Amino acid sequence: MNTEVIKITDINNQKSEILKAASILTNGGLAVIPTETVYGLGGDACSKESAKKIYAAKGRPSDNPLIIHIFSPDDAEKYAYTNEIYYRLAKAFMPGPLTVILKKKDIIPYEVTGGLDTVAIRCPSHPVAREIIKAAGIPIAAPSANLSGSPSPTCAEHVINDLYGRVDMIVDGGECEIGLESTIVMVNEDGVVTMLRPGAVTYDALCCVCERVVLSPSMEGTLSENEHPLSPGMKYRHYAPDCRVVLLDGDDKDVLDFLISEQKKCRCAILCYNEETELLDASLLFPVGDKTDVAEHARRLFSSLRRADAEKPDIIYAHLPDRSGLGLALYNRMIRAASHEVKKI
Repeated sequence: MNTEVIKITDINNQKSEILKAASILTNGGLAVIPTETVYGLGGDACSKESAKKIYAAKGRPSDNPLIIHIFSPDDAEKYAYTNEIYYRLAKAFMPGPLTVILKKKDIIPYEVTGGLDTVAIRCPSHPVAREIIKAAGIPIAAPSANLSGSPSPTCAEHVINDLYGRVDMIVDGGECEIGLESTIVMVNEDGVVTMLRPGAVTYDALCCVCERVVLSPSMEGTLSENEHPLSPGMKYRHYAPDCRVVLLDGDDKDVLDFLISEQKKCRCAILCYNEETELLDASLLFPVGDKTDVAEHARRLFSSLRRADAEKPDIIYAHLPDRSGLGLALYNRMIRAASHEVKKI
């Protein structure tokens, strides 16, 4: 497949490029679009054939449900059975990095939902994504635009490395602002909101809007082979580079001493804090920001994992993040990237 790469920097003066991307989507093709979280591999969410193309392009298991992207929160009425809690969440967090799972309507095929009677709905805030969705006039099914299981793409270069020749178009809209996938919640019939995947919309933020919010155990654990994932990222190997990743849990000084020792023993890549760069050997260091800047850690995580992996080190080390606030989302991605391997220092 020939893949066209276009860069959109000015949505007001690049209407023809936006219409071209929208036309690919409405005609059953695949177009990668930027969002504020990560890049998404887009296809028509009302089309069985488009869903099958998405799964094939990613090498994604077909029981792993896709998120559909809409222009306005009100558009959810066309594709799902909404309720008062959905609109409360929408008012607080949409457009933005929140996905809400609702009972689906028949217009959304089971191929999109992984066989489930529910559909995951999101209204992105990225201006390029919004213009393309608006121009297309259809909901866009768009999982992360990477090969299944690998670190999610936060810039067009990552997408090109993974999916060039597998999709019709890649729209370059610059680096993603957040760098981690959206928060996913399910609105239950009893009014309880269950967080299935943490993201930039934190547990505390959800509690400010909803009376009852609970955390799914799957956020830290893994599903068994016979369990069906309710949302993306719950069951399969996810966010992981080819190289083995180990998370280090311990006092800062003890972890630093361990890393200094490991650099003398093997060719290890290290996702380190800025404060550590002058204390470690400069080779194979990938700074993720100041120690306290969790938002920067999130923005840099997937890019740093990809860059470290490209150097083909013996092992990749990273700090085990704190689980408060946005740190829970960072922890969720990193623990899966490391296949739950944590070394106590």
